[in-house]
Amino acid sequence: MKRSIPWVPVALTLACMAGAAAPSEASTATRARPAVAPRPQPPQRPSLVVLITIDQFRADYVDRYGAQLTGGIARLARGGARFSAAHHDHAITETAPGHATLLSGRFPRSTGIMMNAIGVDDEAAPLVAGGYGSGASPTRFRGTTLVDWMTAADKRAKTLSVSMKDRGAILPVGRAKTDVYWYSIDGRFLTSTYYRKDLPSWVAQFNDRQMVAGFAGKAWNLLLPDSAYTEKDSVPIEMAGRNVTFPHVLTEDVMDAGANIRITPFMDDMVLAFALHGLQSLKLGTGPQTDLLAVSLSATDVIGHNYGPDSREMHDQVLRVDRAVGTFLDSLYKLRDSSAITVVLTSDHGVGTIPELAPPGMQPPPRRVSLASIVPALRDKLRALKVDTFAIETDVNIVLADRRAFRKQADLDSAMAFLLDQIRAVPGVARVDRFQALLADTATDVIARRWAHQFPATVNVEAVITLDPLSTWGGNIASHGSPRDYDSHVPLLFAGFGVTPGVRSQFVRTVDIAPTLAQLLGVKVLEPVDGVALPIR
Repeated sequence: MKRSIPWVPVALTLACMAGAAAPSEASTATRARPAVAPRPQPPQRPSLVVLITIDQFRADYVDRYGAQLTGGIARLARGGARFSAAHHDHAITETAPGHATLLSGRFPRSTGIMMNAIGVDDEAAPLVAGGYGSGASPTRFRGTTLVDWMTAADKRAKTLSVSMKDRGAILPVGRAKTDVYWYSIDGRFLTSTYYRKDLPSWVAQFNDRQMVAGFAGKAWNLLLPDSAYTEKDSVPIEMAGRNVTFPHVLTEDVMDAGANIRITPFMDDMVLAFALHGLQSLKLGTGPQTDLLAVSLSATDVIGHNYGPDSREMHDQVLRVDRAVGTFLDSLYKLRDSSAITVVLTSDHGVGTIPELAPPGMQPPPRRVSLASIVPALRDKLRALKVDTFAIETDVNIVLADRRAFRKQADLDSAMAFLLDQIRAVPGVARVDRFQALLADTATDVIARRWAHQFPATVNVEAVITLDPLSTWGGNIASHGSPRDYDSHVPLLFAGFGVTPGVRSQFVRTVDIAPTLAQLLGVKVLEPVDGVALPIR
């Protein structure tokens, strides 16, 4: 028979273990026990979640420039949980669809944000307090985000989302009417009437600093000595041949500097300063509830489009945004307890090498693709079918059709077969798929899977176009937007509260971020999501 073990006071047990004589029952009964302060229990969830999204930050930058990274990105990569094979698992890797996945846990097909063109522009929600730019709101966004899940669990939860871009600030938090602000080229941070009728005093106070005036006339110089950079400093195709050599000096005209600062690292400094000002003003991370701060840094995207991912400018920008994030974290940890903060760092998409700078002999050779030459033949075909000549349209990499304009399905199929043959013959086009047929093979075909995640099955997209590797649709010097891995592969770093450091090499997706944070916070996911909780503990 197993003997029961009598209960022994912990203090007595420790004393005996230390070799002290055990006091008698009489002495312990008559002697007052010293008061012992209860040991504070660690919090069960963080007081603050910080999401940092660096627009157009490729995953390989972390390793490519790793030896020179000494700031916040380096700290998070080396001291946090790093998912080295994280991807946006959808086909149109643009800013709006990418940001919309991060805290929703869902692919573009269900968020409603399927392209930049179907993003946040909204004339019915003009900017408050003047400013430059069109109105913006999340009215096209469908469903919920982590912000809604947090608020449902605790109505005291507060959120602040900031960016240079309206879509970078708006889409991570979905339709939530919270504090959301973005940059106007007159140097101010503003919002739209979707969120409020006027600016709160703390935003006006920051704007009154006229921070952009301090950057007017300032030069963007190399952070490190010239010998630390292997890239050429003057490449004619970069920036369309203008301003291709360091230093890059901002105009002394404050108004022009407000616009031009967007293509310098100084833009990120302004956004991060505004984020910290908002954190303090709104008292994020000080209550018993968990709050959220979302910061999207856009300078890397603007620099990348104009100089490309392999430029000296991009090299220096990666170093500078690393330092800027480090300074931000240092400031944040002086204001709040670092042990009660969870930080996530990722990106909305990658970018491809400038086609003209692709490796010599690459086959097929990258090209700048246009479908303009085949449009007249399409119009003639539709006219011959006695159908509205605008019943089929191409919109960059998709083909749309007004199915009601066709009296017979056979006529639509005939027109589509003609058009797709024309598109396949265009140099730079790798494949053209009828969208509905493509949905049949998403298990083994990565490109098909990513297109299937882009649009709902009911959409009026008749066909999708995938270009050869590094081919682009023109417009920007360097671009993104394809289902290729160089556009989909992004960093994904978790650090701080609830995170066990280490590298995880399994394939994961950006839609996994929201359910991971929901699990960490112990909040209920309010709708079906595409992502899963990742092993960060």
